[in-house]
Amino acid sequence: DEFISSPPRKTVRFGGTLTDILLKYEKGETTDFELLKHQLSDPDIKDAQIINWLHEFRASVAYLTKELEQLVSILLKLPWLRRSREVVEEYLGFLGNLVSAQTVHLRPCLRMIVLQFVPPRITIREDDVDISDSDDDDENLSENFNTCHRALQTVARYVPSTPQFLMPILVENFPFINKSERTLECYVHNLLRVTVYLPTLRLQILELIIEKLLKLDVSTPQQDIEDAEETANNSDSEEKSTEEGLFDMEEDEERKGNKVVSSSSERMAHPLAERLDILMTILSHPLVAEFCYQQAVGHIPASAQCYRQRMQRYIYDFKGIYYLNSVVSITTHDFYVSCFQGLAEAFLDHLWKKLHDPNNPSVIRQTAGSYIGSFLARAKFIPVVTVKACLDLLVNWMHKYIDNQDTGANAYCDVALHGPFYSTCQAVFYTLIFRHKQLLDGNLRKGLSYLQSLNFERIVMCQLNPLKICIPSVVNLFAAITRKYQLVFCYTIIERNNRQFIPVVRSGTGGDLVQTCTNPLDSFFPFDPYILKRSKKTIDPFYQFWEELSAEDLENLKKPIKRGTSEDEDDDFLKGETPQNDGVVGIAPNSYESNTRSPVSSIGSPTDCYVPYPQ
Repeated sequence: DEFISSPPRKTVRFGGTLTDILLKYEKGETTDFELLKHQLSDPDIKDAQIINWLHEFRASVAYLTKELEQLVSILLKLPWLRRSREVVEEYLGFLGNLVSAQTVHLRPCLRMIVLQFVPPRITIREDDVDISDSDDDDENLSENFNTCHRALQTVARYVPSTPQFLMPILVENFPFINKSERTLECYVHNLLRVTVYLPTLRLQILELIIEKLLKLDVSTPQQDIEDAEETANNSDSEEKSTEEGLFDMEEDEERKGNKVVSSSSERMAHPLAERLDILMTILSHPLVAEFCYQQAVGHIPASAQCYRQRMQRYIYDFKGIYYLNSVVSITTHDFYVSCFQGLAEAFLDHLWKKLHDPNNPSVIRQTAGSYIGSFLARAKFIPVVTVKACLDLLVNWMHKYIDNQDTGANAYCDVALHGPFYSTCQAVFYTLIFRHKQLLDGNLRKGLSYLQSLNFERIVMCQLNPLKICIPSVVNLFAAITRKYQLVFCYTIIERNNRQFIPVVRSGTGGDLVQTCTNPLDSFFPFDPYILKRSKKTIDPFYQFWEELSAEDLENLKKPIKRGTSEDEDDDFLKGETPQNDGVVGIAPNSYESNTRSPVSSIGSPTDCYVPYPQ
């Protein structure tokens, strides 16, 4: 108050008082007005001059109508952020007076503030070429952002309708995905800060961020990320072998600081993957997670509705652009958000309704099946009770489907006719692969009784022949596990199906024999291992990784349990113990080629191995 009431400093200026200049301009005299614009546009304008002008403008905001928007535009371009505290305070007071007296200038004021959400641009000259980039080394960047949010809060305090005008501006000024990592990081960080004092925009801002991340995600094919990481690892290995010991002093210094080593080891080789990783780390911050939790607890209906709408939109996208790129980053973020038990159950309930509703397109139902299977298999926090409840729903639906289809005119193997059924079968097989240890843990007899009640034999032996359609790697392990526990013997059907696949000759590769239709369902498992280095630290505690099978485990898989064995016999299963074989013989596929090779990203997934059929 003392500062605002104090008289302005005397400075050198021309053209008379501001009121006189504006009145002359209304009468058509523009000389002094043009001189005023020139003085305000001077790049070397002093702090005292800015304070003096702003003080006069605050007293004359009634004259700043729409006809003077050019003058207002010059005022909004004043370099006020990197000035003294007095300039900042005077400018914030001017903004409040302007938007309260002339709301026609609200949008330009909001746009000016939002444009400051990223580091300023600087020009670097290299080889006679001007290169424009963000100034990442600005020491006052954090303080400038704080001031911007003060300005935005000031405007919102004077104009209650600010949120509805602000959101389109936030969307319009979201940086392009090829901007620097620092630019994207700062903008997303500031968007999340806006949600603190403008809670009505929280859901819209989160949807905006995830929508942009999805576009960034689909622009980053997983194979490109893996190739870049492999190339970088090979390059690092070569450098270490040829230059070992040359930079010991520098390495010692790096270890002391402990910053460079950590930063280089966590950096993604692919530039777009690096951007995505940074932004995912921001969204995985505990404060953001806490906000999502509070939204879910306080507004379950609204949150569930938003979640359903997003999932419906995503399922369409995933089957098109998203699946073709086969990247799992955004999906896994949804996986992290749904770690809150209420959302996890709502997520599964939504997918189940999509799957069993015959009015939904087949592609939506199949994708929902892939989500259910992958989520139940990989979500470590989902209790066994929930897994059993989901298996009961899926298996009962499969048996009813067989009742309706197995004896009719469509009782034959056809993906086009029975796609949702095959997708559901694969989801159940995949879940059993990862969860059979938990299902049998504690009480083997009770666990076996439950698995036998699912009647897998009827499903496997039906005319629709799901073992022919499901991914071979999933089928192989399901057959090994069900044989181990004598639930169903699948190998006869698998061998018959294999004989029906006719090899074809690829003339362009020297006559190699290949099999066609290895993935007729176009199956994918959206919650396959997460490959972004920084943000995976948030995902890993909730994630069920694949445990490699030892030679002994592989041998045990081939030995079936004898029914009716005495409890006194030395059998670890009958003692309530289960073998350490939580995995699949084969891989957990995440793309069309996943059953023919094991990608780098399948760390945490089963490797491609082979268990001979029992003789």
